[in-house]
Amino acid sequence: MFDAPDYDGNDENDFNSWNDAERMAFHAYELYEDGQMNLALAQLQQAIGINPANSAWYFNAGLTLDALECFDEAIEAYKRALEISPDDPEIINSLAVDYTRTGFYDLAIETFEQIQVIDPSFEPCYCNRIITYTEMELHEKAEEMFYLAQLINPDCPICFYNIGNSLFSRRNYKRAVWCWQRTAMLEPMHPQINFRIAQAYWADGNRPLARIHFLDELRQNPGDKDVLLDFGIFMLEAGEKESATEKFNRILELDPDFAPALFYLGEMALAKDDQTEAIHLFTRALKHDPDLPGPRFRLAQLAIAADREEDALRWLKTECTLDITDKDILLAMGSLLMKLGEIGYATDCFLQIVDEDQKNIEAFAMLGKCLAAQEEYCGSCQFLEHAISLGSKDPQVYADLACVYIKLGQLASASKILADGRQLDPKNKDIKALTRVVRFQILDRNLRQRWINQIMFRMRLLTAIYKCKVNRMIHRS
Repeated sequence: MFDAPDYDGNDENDFNSWNDAERMAFHAYELYEDGQMNLALAQLQQAIGINPANSAWYFNAGLTLDALECFDEAIEAYKRALEISPDDPEIINSLAVDYTRTGFYDLAIETFEQIQVIDPSFEPCYCNRIITYTEMELHEKAEEMFYLAQLINPDCPICFYNIGNSLFSRRNYKRAVWCWQRTAMLEPMHPQINFRIAQAYWADGNRPLARIHFLDELRQNPGDKDVLLDFGIFMLEAGEKESATEKFNRILELDPDFAPALFYLGEMALAKDDQTEAIHLFTRALKHDPDLPGPRFRLAQLAIAADREEDALRWLKTECTLDITDKDILLAMGSLLMKLGEIGYATDCFLQIVDEDQKNIEAFAMLGKCLAAQEEYCGSCQFLEHAISLGSKDPQVYADLACVYIKLGQLASASKILADGRQLDPKNKDIKALTRVVRFQILDRNLRQRWINQIMFRMRLLTAIYKCKVNRMIHRS
């Protein structure tokens, strides 16, 4: 809460600098309430310049910087406020929240705990810690904070919202919906609450209820670009291409430079095989957001289709530097990079997947192929065996593992895995060809062993004959 200074409008001492500072601080409050954050900050800075001993003005400056998303500067403002008022729980709480926002989670927890010592009944220090623990993926601790906050205020809508986020990140969608519905009941105008409920229903596969809540959110906030974007993707998944296009175009009416909307319109152009329009839209998306995952990958695919491998590699290598979380995209990127001979980059893509999903069969299988391409057959064998143990039913994985076994000289293992592969696909050409190779190598090995055995037998026989002749000569003498 922005602290409004007490100002009675008395202009008797306009020339007094302290009164000037008070007036500036009050004006800053009015500007803040009016949404003019930069002007509010300028007024506060002037007031602080005159009277640097007022902790409330530093606190208000921190709130204004938070609104401008200048979190590092806000942290400094809160620290200055705490130098003057070291036991103010509101200031300490705001500082801890910004430590969470900037990724200093341990420092955030330590700061929240200071409030607990000063004032154990200060509910926000538990409520906001739910967010910190959720970010740290310490969900049991997040729930502990939720129950502690409930003891103080059982009707805090933000607590239900925050623990809903924790549940959603654990894919416990039904409980997340229940928590967010509580938030909506306690605070019907909570920002994007119907949007979050829609996302949970969507993730849980309940598309009819997801649609209802998307529409409820858009009735309250028809210009929310995030909601329009997700609803457009939702419709695209349902095959409602015209409705999806309308949502993406609506976003561009509100913000012509909104890169995600340009990207999805590019996807739709690509689906219509309008490559020229797709390239135009993907390029525009990159111009407005160079860090957006997706457009470079699509441009790389189009470059490969046009036999421009150097351009494709350039796009893909740059894409690899971005924060990509979509497993399907990472798989596709890795496969393309393998085809282009960039095994190292491909391996990084597949490793990103297994770091997040240790049961991803395709990623383990592709890692096996990557290591085999680098002649690291023992490691390749382990990844391919793991893919099969996870339940892979792809005959090519069995063929790849058989190739590795052959390279390692483990012909019996190769023969067995090929037999398993034939059960999946008796007509698979690779499995048939490898089966012939293994049979030939086993036959060749047996023939060589027989030949070696014969030579060894003859050598032992000759040795025995020689010893016999020596013994006879000794006895005769």
